[in-house]
Amino acid sequence: MPNIKSQKKRAITNLKENAAHKAQKSALKTAIKKVRVAIDAADKEAANKALVEAVSHIDKAVTNGIHHKNWAARQKSHLTKAVNSL
Repeated sequence: MPNIKSQKKRAITNLKENAAHKAQKSALKTAIKKVRVAIDAADKEAANKALVEAVSHIDKAVTNGIHHKNWAARQKSHLTKAVNSL
């Protein structure tokens, strides 16, 4: 545990930020999973709706620095390609 006041504050801030990023990552994974489940069920309408939501989550993750932009582009490409193949 830090002794310096500013470092104590920083440690608390890091915990809060870590929790927020963890929640956002979890929501992102869930959104991607919903797309994959809809694809497996061959439900094009549900897959399209889930894809829109997943792309939104992916873009937010890049904006907040949770994932790299190339990772996001690859994920969006793979998901879109899978949905379009239905």
